[in-house]
Amino acid sequence: MGVSYIDGCFQQSDKTSLSLSMPLPFQNRMTTLYDVPAEALMPKLADKLKGNENIKPPEWAVFVKTGVHREKPPVKGDWWYTRAAAVFRKVYIEGPIGVSRLSALFGGAEDRRVKPDRARKGSGSIVRHVLKQLESAGFVSNVKGKGRVVSPSGRSFLDNTAYEVMQEVVKGKPELSKY
Repeated sequence: MGVSYIDGCFQQSDKTSLSLSMPLPFQNRMTTLYDVPAEALMPKLADKLKGNENIKPPEWAVFVKTGVHREKPPVKGDWWYTRAAAVFRKVYIEGPIGVSRLSALFGGAEDRRVKPDRARKGSGSIVRHVLKQLESAGFVSNVKGKGRVVSPSGRSFLDNTAYEVMQEVVKGKPELSKY
């Protein structure tokens, strides 16, 4: 019984056993959303979504809070694109997922003054409008009775963005190049 390394695979051969072939980890693998840190991916994804004509903030977005647990509306002017990127990422990771579960993910603790804080959902209207925009852009599709899932073009868009971010991250930290 022997083990040999041929063409990037470990092979075990014996007259009594079958040949096992297993690729080395992290070799010839496509970069996906799971391979890059979210804090590096989100700004790049938001910038790329700004370039899409289907995704734009509605006129009421300047006045609205992101949930009942917030006291004021967001301060940043481009918060809609950041939220769209976050919703897009969550649909990729959690999908199929509906508006209710997504709004719960974007919720937080409501300050009830002297009473203990309580978990509250985020704005369902914001999540619903972002999902509609992502659907019109062709990045997300609706599965009847289950929720939204990322379409093949959306998966490609996210994976290509993740690859670009990974290239930038590797420039800063060369030890990550093996991933």
